[in-house]
Amino acid sequence: MRSRRSSMSEKSTPRWVTATLTAVLCAGSVALAAPPAPAAPVPTVATTSTVTSAATAAASAAAAEAAPRLTRAQVLARAKTWLTAANGRPVPYSQTKRWKDGYRQDCSGYVSMALGLPKPGPNTVSLKNDGFTRRIAMRDLAPGDLIIKADSNSADRRHVVIFDGWADQAHTRYKSYEQAGGVGTRWKQHSYGVNGRDGYHAYRPVNIVG
Repeated sequence: MRSRRSSMSEKSTPRWVTATLTAVLCAGSVALAAPPAPAAPVPTVATTSTVTSAATAAASAAAAEAAPRLTRAQVLARAKTWLTAANGRPVPYSQTKRWKDGYRQDCSGYVSMALGLPKPGPNTVSLKNDGFTRRIAMRDLAPGDLIIKADSNSADRRHVVIFDGWADQAHTRYKSYEQAGGVGTRWKQHSYGVNGRDGYHAYRPVNIVG
């Protein structure tokens, strides 16, 4: 026989309440058993700047590959021509003009001419970064190599010169060819890069042979 308390409990709980609780618990169990589906991956879309940078790098690599192979003597001989190309005088410096041979009249345009690179010539940053040269130690410099400062926010502070041999046994100064602002083409002794703290570093043109 059921106890009186049990009978009273059954009578005091309406059947519809029991049914509702059961339904809620079942629904909750179903929700817990079905975790949310993972979000679909978002496709990567190339930006205009990315595409442009890739195209520029590819064009520079092709230009570097197409550059003629020159000996060190040939590079220096070409560099000397601008010392007297303007009716016996140096080619004037300009960041906007091109000389009669099609090369820019700034420092990187001059170096591009000496190396026989495609006209009007890559700029200083491109000479360093885009496959035209490779980094070397200052002690390994040989005539025809370059000393470049390209890591500056100002184009006026970037520069490149052509190495023409050490000027002293201690390797504190070297002879070089350059296209300098306010002067034009000149042969001058420099110490750029010697102390390792001025932003200048040594680079070897990839199209130099010997």
